[in-house]
Amino acid sequence: MDVTIKITDREGTPHEVLAPTDMAMNLMEVVRSYELAPEGTVGVCGGMVMCASCQCYVLSDTDLPEMTDDEEAMLSEAFYVKENSRLGCQIPITPDTEGLEVELAPES
Repeated sequence: MDVTIKITDREGTPHEVLAPTDMAMNLMEVVRSYELAPEGTVGVCGGMVMCASCQCYVLSDTDLPEMTDDEEAMLSEAFYVKENSRLGCQIPITPDTEGLEVELAPES
C-alpha cells in the first residue's frame, strides 16, 4: 500500500508523492528517491542520526513516533531548528503517515 505525502522542497515547491509502506523506508529515503534535494545534501550520514541534513518541519497533525534521545541531541546542534523540526530518517513510512505534510529545512 502507498501513502500520499506532501513534501515542500528547499526552493518552496510543493510535491505530492506516493511512498510505499511495505519497504521499511523512511522520509529521508523518500526525499532521496524522488530527488527532491540535490545529491549529497540529504541523508549525508545514511540515516544514522549523525547529521541533520534530512531535517524537516512537520506541517500536518500526523501521528509520528516519539523523538529518540539521539534525534533530540542531533537537533539540539542543528541549524534552523523549529518547534516542529524532525529528522526525516527517523520518520518511518507507515499507513499512519498518510497525509503527512513536511517542508525540508534549509541546507546548513
